[in-house]
Amino acid sequence: MRTARITMAAVLATGLALAIAVPAKATGASDPTVEGIRKELLRLPYYGVFDFLSFKVENGQVTLMGYAYRPTLKADAERSLKHAPGVTAVTNEIEELPVSQFDDSLRWNVYDAIYRDPFLSRYAPGGGLLWGHRHPFRSGVFLPFGPARFPGTEPAGDYPIHVIVKNGRVLLLGVVDSEGDKTMANMKARQVPGSFAVDNDLVVENQKSEAPAKP
Repeated sequence: MRTARITMAAVLATGLALAIAVPAKATGASDPTVEGIRKELLRLPYYGVFDFLSFKVENGQVTLMGYAYRPTLKADAERSLKHAPGVTAVTNEIEELPVSQFDDSLRWNVYDAIYRDPFLSRYAPGGGLLWGHRHPFRSGVFLPFGPARFPGTEPAGDYPIHVIVKNGRVLLLGVVDSEGDKTMANMKARQVPGSFAVDNDLVVENQKSEAPAKP
């Protein structure tokens, strides 16, 4: 059963259902190349809750995806992988988010609404639940399908819930413990005034057999 869950996942993205087969060798948590890439990305000094990085690797060819809030993060992420063993080439598809004071205000308001909420505050730094380099995935426990927007990729993050904002639209990415936590994070983000839309792509950690459906 575990092998089946690791090798196959149903991904629903941009409104279309796609069946994605993910070889365990390419994304397995025990793969030293995968772990080396994740460690390098998590060493980036300015990678934070308003960014999100994800990647896939095959035969040493790495594809970087995600969102960069800080202008230099895209280039820094690619540069950092020169130190990762087993990496032979990098394709950088990270999207740089536009500079916007309105988006900045919205980012912080959504962050406060989620991480200061009594129910969700345990996900905040120091709250006891983190994924990434402070709380790495256990051997054999990872997201074989990746986030719905980046199917077949490995996430790398220092916060359980990443808040991505682009042109007034909010996107939640990361991993939570339960459907209740996912629902609560979505509700808190939607209560923040000023956003044009909220997309909740959070993954429930104990439901790895299929990707979250997008509304």
